[in-house]
Formats: sequence, structure tokens, C-alpha cells
Amino acid sequence: MTDTPETTPDTALVRPEARSPRGFGDKRGRDLIAERRIVAKVSEVYERWGFEPLETPAFEYVDALGKFLPDTDRPNEGVLALQDDDDQWMALRYDLTAPLARFAAQNWETLPKPFRRYAFGPVWRNEKPGPGRFREFWQCDADTVGSDRPEADAEIIAMASAGLRAAGLAEGQAVIRVSNRKLFDGLFDAGGVTDPAQRLTALRAVDKFDRLGWEGVSALLGEGRLDESGDYTKGAKLPLGVAATIEAFLASAGDAALSRAETLEAVARAGGLGAAGEAALEELAGIDAALKAMGVDQASVKFDPTIVRGLEYYTGAVFEAELLLETKDDKGRPMRFGSIGGGGRYDDLVARFTGQSTPATGFSFGVSRLASALRAAGRADASVRGPVVVIVFSQDDMQSYLDAVSELRNAGIPAELYLGRAGMKAQMKYADRRGAPAAVMLGGDEIAAGQVTIKDLDAGRALAAGVADNEAWKAARPGQVTVARSDLVQTIRGIIE
Repeated sequence: MTDTPETTPDTALVRPEARSPRGFGDKRGRDLIAERRIVAKVSEVYERWGFEPLETPAFEYVDALGKFLPDTDRPNEGVLALQDDDDQWMALRYDLTAPLARFAAQNWETLPKPFRRYAFGPVWRNEKPGPGRFREFWQCDADTVGSDRPEADAEIIAMASAGLRAAGLAEGQAVIRVSNRKLFDGLFDAGGVTDPAQRLTALRAVDKFDRLGWEGVSALLGEGRLDESGDYTKGAKLPLGVAATIEAFLASAGDAALSRAETLEAVARAGGLGAAGEAALEELAGIDAALKAMGVDQASVKFDPTIVRGLEYYTGAVFEAELLLETKDDKGRPMRFGSIGGGGRYDDLVARFTGQSTPATGFSFGVSRLASALRAAGRADASVRGPVVVIVFSQDDMQSYLDAVSELRNAGIPAELYLGRAGMKAQMKYADRRGAPAAVMLGGDEIAAGQVTIKDLDAGRALAAGVADNEAWKAARPGQVTVARSDLVQTIRGIIE
């Protein structure tokens, strides 16, 4: 006989801690169904407006994504990257637009022009997670590549508004705010700010205006800002005169009651926009005319010069969808979700591959973010149905149970046979936790009599909510009926419908 060696701390099994990476989350049925419903509803709108579906890979070469950083050994700032076996850097896509630009450039000769496509799927960003902000999340995009008309921008905006309604937001629960990046190009030109990196840092600072207010933005336009967590963000270091001009510009159209046309007039009166700014006002006026022609009201779409969008590739009109619903965190405290989608015009993105200017415009729904926002607003769908559960009493009657569950499935009714080893009470609790609409019981007496007992769990839940006497409720057996075995499918269908 061989002695079993004693386990020592050095030889003991080291068990990993079960945990999710920060910014990544597990999703169960209810959350997944909520996101899939949003994707399905928004995709219906996109197809109705004449956009075709397209799917691109999760990985793209880093230079195709526009994130390559030549001064680092590992170009993973903002993206999640790895090196292929041929020494080329690849990264998980950070949005669905950059892959579209690559696809359009690669297939331009064979595509109908303009090319109108929609896409949905997960994207990944290597950035700090926060409330409703994840490192992995779903987007649902629609884009038009090959049209420089302001009507193309207006159509995308109007379609995004229709998509918000389809996703479940009523009038007054969301607004799309529109501006034009060329407005700030004019301000920078007038102030002598020519460094592209400095301009982009300043734009990203302005993009935080709704969240940080002028004090926070002012710090980011200057030397930088230390946030509550202790993280420091470097500033744009703009000249004081330029920062003061931006402050006056942002204040020039701060009245939310202004119509789109009135906002353009207010921005024009602020002055100092230069040729680029004047072109921006003309483009926005064209968008406004098209929106009016399509019947898009002033409350659903507003012009707001504080909207700039943080990504570098936008060249003209930019859009931001803002949630107006009241939302609360897990502890019931008020919280603000802000943006649930956005987009704009990116006329130079395809040209990165081809060298030829190709106008493009699009909008992206943050599917995961919108689902989280609806849940925080108490709008999550609590009526997700599980399958009908067939209860198991005896191994000897397994054929009867298998026949019943097969009959339900063949009739198109989701059903499962309980395959644990618990008793009836635990099985009923299981069915309730699964959100089952009904439980099917085939005891020995029912089988012998050619009958089946069906418990309507939805009816039982409804009755239980209003009954004070628990014993009386049990005696009444709410929602429970015994019918002929041949009426199984018909009875279950009646409960579900």
C-alpha cells in the first residue's frame, strides 16, 4: 500500500477567483432579450429606409482602425490589440464605422453608389469603465457612403429619431442634438491653433461640456484636469484668448427653447467663425430644410453647438442622441445617462485607403447603453417568458413525460423536461424561477385516466399578489386545471396567448 503524501501549502491546488474583467459583464436571458429586441426593432427601421445589412470581422488591422501609434511598442491605447504570427498588429474593432470604411475602400468598384448599409454587433474599447459604460458593448449603425448632400445627413438623423421611437422611447424621452465640426475649425483658425493634436484635445474637452460644465472644460482646454478618482487628463493648453472665445461661443446658443433656425442665427451673431464656420452654418441650414420636409419636429432634433463628438474622423455635421428619461442607479439614487448614440459626417475616412475623397455619414445606437438606460429608468421588460416545464414524478413514467414535452415543442411551444432530481415542490419553484407560463403534471392517476393537470403559473402569480389568506389560496389551487391528455397543446396555447 502506497502512502498518500500530505498536502502542503506549496503543493495545494491554487484555485482562481471567479470574477469578470473590469468593464466586461455576463448577461442572462432578460438582459440579452432586451438588447436583441432593440437590435431587431432598430434594424427594421434601417431596412424600411432602404439600408442593406453588412457584417465585418471582430478584428481589423490596427492601421485600418486609425489607431496606430508609432511611438509605442504595443499600439493598444484605446483599443484591445494583439500581434499576429506575421508580426502585424490587429485590434478588436472599437466601432462599426472604421471597418465600414475599410470594406468600402476594398470593394468600391462593385458597390452601388451611394452605398447604404446597416450593421450591428459587439465593439471593444480599452478605456475606463463607469456607470452604463463598458469595455465591451453592442452598437447598431446605419451609414451612407458616397453622398455629400445635406439631405443624406438629414435622412440619417430622421431615421435615428425613428429608431429611438422603435426602441421604446416615446416623444419627449430623447432628443438628437446636431452641430458641425467646422464651426470649431473656424474658431481655431481665427485663434491661430493649427496643431491637429491640440485641436482634437480641445474638441474632446468640449465634448464633455454637458457632463463637466464650463469649469471642467476650461481646465481641459488649459493645463489639464484631475478627476474625482485621482486620474489626471492632460489639457489642450490653448491660448487664453481662444479659450475665452470658445466660452462665449458655447454661451451664444445655450437657450434650449430656440428653434433650429434661431440657434443658427444666434451662432452667426457670435461672429469670428471664418470661412469654415460660415460653410458649417450653410450645411446645417440645408439639414434643417430637409428635416422640415420630412416632418421632423423641433423637439426631437435640436441644433446645439456644444456637440462635437470625440472621435478624430468627423469632418462636418455631428449628431448626439441624449436620453431625457429620469434614471436611477442600483441604490435608487438619481443618475444621468446622457448619450445613447451618435454619429456624423466623416468625408476623409475612406480616403485614408484610396487617396480619393469619399463623402460619408452615419449614426450609431449604443445598444447595450440604451438597454442599461431603460433598465435604470424602470423600463426593463419583466415579462420575459421561460419554457413550459414538464414535472417529473417517477422514472417509470419517463416515456409519458418525453411524449408531452416533444408534443409541445413540435407545436412550436418552448418546453423543457425537468432533469434534476428534486421533488415536486422544488420543481414547481424551479418552474417559477424560470418564468414558465405553465407547469405540466402527469402523475400516475392522470396517465391512467388519459388526463393531464396544468398549472397556469401566470394566473397563480397574479392571484397570489392580491390574496391575504395563504391557506385559502393554497386550497383554491389558483390557475390549476385538469383536462383530457389530447387537449394539452390547446390548453397551453390558450395560457400563453
